[in-house]
Amino acid sequence: MTNTLRENCADILCIGTQKSSTSWLHHVLNAHPQTAAFPNMAPITSTNKEAHFWDWNHKRGLDWYRELMTPSDPSLLSMDFTPEYSMLSDEKIAECKSVNPTAKVVYVLRDPLARAVSALRMHMLWRVRKSGETDVEIKFDDDLLALIQHARIIDMGSYVANYQRWAKHYDNILVLNYEDIINDPEGIVARLYAHVGLSIDTMNDEDRAEFDKRMQKRVWASVPYPIHKETAYFLHGLLWPKRQAAENFFDFAFNEYRDVLSAAI
Repeated sequence: MTNTLRENCADILCIGTQKSSTSWLHHVLNAHPQTAAFPNMAPITSTNKEAHFWDWNHKRGLDWYRELMTPSDPSLLSMDFTPEYSMLSDEKIAECKSVNPTAKVVYVLRDPLARAVSALRMHMLWRVRKSGETDVEIKFDDDLLALIQHARIIDMGSYVANYQRWAKHYDNILVLNYEDIINDPEGIVARLYAHVGLSIDTMNDEDRAEFDKRMQKRVWASVPYPIHKETAYFLHGLLWPKRQAAENFFDFAFNEYRDVLSAAI
């Protein structure tokens, strides 16, 4: 059987947002025997989770993406969980739709301030690995604006605009709140499985044991570099309109920002 017989390159698309437990959701979803993750080709891909075709790897061509995303058993559901996809242009989303016409799309949202701080810490970690710096803190200094721009804090946090671009092409996008993942992981995973057409009840004992183990695992956590109060409150003001827009549009309540502000030094 050739990959051209598959209706979609990717059957399940998670389009973000970054730092909202998408790695954990991918890990839990991949416990099901009817799903398949592509081979880890880092640094071309980001582990076996993020193909980055529509941003980093678009130049490699559609045949490359089809081959990457086609499981050894083509009947399995292939997954591409790339958070940067949320920021794609309308043109790129239309192209994505053309090769993934019936894909199930998932969009996970997180309090904009908490997500931004976690993303900045991740970028600081990458810097530390290159430079060997110690005693790293996220300060309110001349470097902060460059870091915010490099991490695309505003674009990634524009949840309503990002969703609306995708919704022009895909119906029934499952939108989840990160805080619900933390407070009710079983309920969120049940919603995710139902959205992509899978059932936990169909797993055999071995697969179910692996699933249960993954439910208890944390896949990735940013190093908690201290953040200065001036930085936290600057980001709080910068992202407040994004929070209000998302809460009103999606009927969500974000509360993490309170913990971020109280923990700032």
